[in-house]
Amino acid sequence: MGLKGCLVLQRRFAYVGHELAILLKEKHGVEEFCAFVSLRESYDFLKSQNDIRYSGSLLDEDVQKKYKDEPLDMRYIGRFEAAYGSAWDFIKVDRIVHLGQLVREYPHARSPYTKEEMLRMVQVYGKSVEAFLEREKPDFVLTYQPGALWMLMMYRIAKKKGIPVLTIVLPTTRNRVLFSQEYDSLTWVDESFKRYLGKPLRDVPGLAEAQRFIEEFRARPVMYSEVYSELIQHGAWKQFRFLLPGRIGGSLRSLFFLFYNWCTDPNKRSDYNALNPFLYLYDRTKRKLRALRGAGDLYDAYDAGKPYAFYALHFEPELSVLLLSPNNTDQISIVRMLARALPPGMLLYVKEHPQMTAYRPRSYYKELKKTPNVRLLRPELSSFDIMRGAALVSTITGAAGWEAALLGRPVLTFGDVFYNALPSVGHYAGERELPALVERLLKTPVPLEESERYLAALLEDSAECDILSVWEKEEDGTKKRAELAGVAELLSKKIRIVTASRKN
Repeated sequence: MGLKGCLVLQRRFAYVGHELAILLKEKHGVEEFCAFVSLRESYDFLKSQNDIRYSGSLLDEDVQKKYKDEPLDMRYIGRFEAAYGSAWDFIKVDRIVHLGQLVREYPHARSPYTKEEMLRMVQVYGKSVEAFLEREKPDFVLTYQPGALWMLMMYRIAKKKGIPVLTIVLPTTRNRVLFSQEYDSLTWVDESFKRYLGKPLRDVPGLAEAQRFIEEFRARPVMYSEVYSELIQHGAWKQFRFLLPGRIGGSLRSLFFLFYNWCTDPNKRSDYNALNPFLYLYDRTKRKLRALRGAGDLYDAYDAGKPYAFYALHFEPELSVLLLSPNNTDQISIVRMLARALPPGMLLYVKEHPQMTAYRPRSYYKELKKTPNVRLLRPELSSFDIMRGAALVSTITGAAGWEAALLGRPVLTFGDVFYNALPSVGHYAGERELPALVERLLKTPVPLEESERYLAALLEDSAECDILSVWEKEEDGTKKRAELAGVAELLSKKIRIVTASRKN
C-alpha cells in the first residue's frame, strides 16, 4: 500500500493498537505510523519498543499541561468552533475535565477546572492536533469510539481535513469487532442492511448464520463479553473480597505502588488523569461503606404477570451516555418521562447496572421511586428474563436495546446507537412526542426478519474476536497478535476502501 496510519491510542488500548500496527505492517503493507497516546506508561512503552518506529507521537497528558501557560484567545475559539463545532461538545464528553470522574469515583461530579481553563484546554488541544496532522500527513486515522476531549478532537479535525477516520466499534454482539466511518452508526453494515431490505429473505447473504445466532441467543442469552460478565459482583460481601487471604497481598502491593509512584514521580503526579492515592482511599472507603448499607429495603418485587416496560440503568460515567447521548444524560429524568408516557396500569421496571450497585447513593434510588408506577428491581435478577416479558424495553444506548431486539421486543432509545437503524426501534425526539411514540411501539409487532437481515449484515462485516479480553487480560504480545489477525485483515480491507475513495 505504501500508506501511513495515525493511531489514536486510548489508555491501555495502546498495547492492542500497537499489535494491530505490527500486523498491518508485516502482512498488509501499511508502512508508517504515528500515534496520539494517553497514559504516560503507554507512551513510554511505544518509545521503548523496537517493533515499529513511530514517525511522530503526542502524549495527551503533555498536551493538556500547556493550558496553564496559554492565554485564552477567543478569536481562535471562534475560528475553531466555526470549523469543528462547539467547544462544549468536546468538553462535555470528557469525564475528567467535565466531571472530575475517573480520578474521583462516581457519584462525584464536579469539574476541577474553571470555564476559562476548559476553554484554554480546547485551544491547546486544537492547535496541537492541527499541527500534528499537518506535520505527519497520515493517509488514515484509526481510533476507538472517542470518549475524551482529545479523542473527539482528533476525530473531528481529521474528518474536516479530509483524512479518512476508521472507528473501532464493538457492536455488543458476542466476540465481534467491526470498523465504521462514524462512531454512532455502522457505515458498511447500514449500507448492506438497506440493500437487504429490498431482497427476498432467502436471497440475503449469511442469513442462515444470522438465524442460527438468533436462535441460540434466544434459547440461552449471554453477555457479549466474558470481561463484563466477570465484573459482576452481586452481594455486599463481594465488595470486600480484597481482604481474603489470597487477595490481600496483591491489594496491599497495588496500594503501595500507587503511593510510591505518587510520591517519587513528579512528572506523572502532575498528569491531569493521575490518581491521588489519598482521594482514592477516601472514595473507596465511602464505596465500601455504601455497599455495607446496601439498598435491599428499596427493591420491589418482580411480578411478571403485570403489564410492564423495562428500563436498564447505564453504567456511569461512560461514553455510551456522554458521547452518544449528550443531551439526555440524566437517567432519573429519563425514567420519569418514560414512566409518565406509559399507558395507565403499566409499570416501569428499572434495574440497576450490575457494576454500579456499590456506587449509587441510596438517595438516587429514592428519587427514582418517587414516580408512582416505577418499580426498582434487584440487580441480580436476569435482565434477559425481564426483557422476554416486557411490553417495551428502553435504554439510552445500552446493550440491552440490541439484546431486546434480538429477543423480538419493541425497543426505545434515548441516544444515537447503531441498532437505531432497525425500523422497529423507536428513537426519542422530544418529551412532547414521547407518549405517541410509546403507543406506536406497544401496538406494532416487531418483525423477526428485520433483526435477521441486520444481523446478517453485521456478521458479514465484522471479525470474530473477543477484543476486550485481549485488551484487558492478555499480556503476551505473540498471543495478542494471533487473536487480532482476523481483525487486522478486516481493517486492511477498510483502509483500502477509504484511502481509494479519498484518491478518487
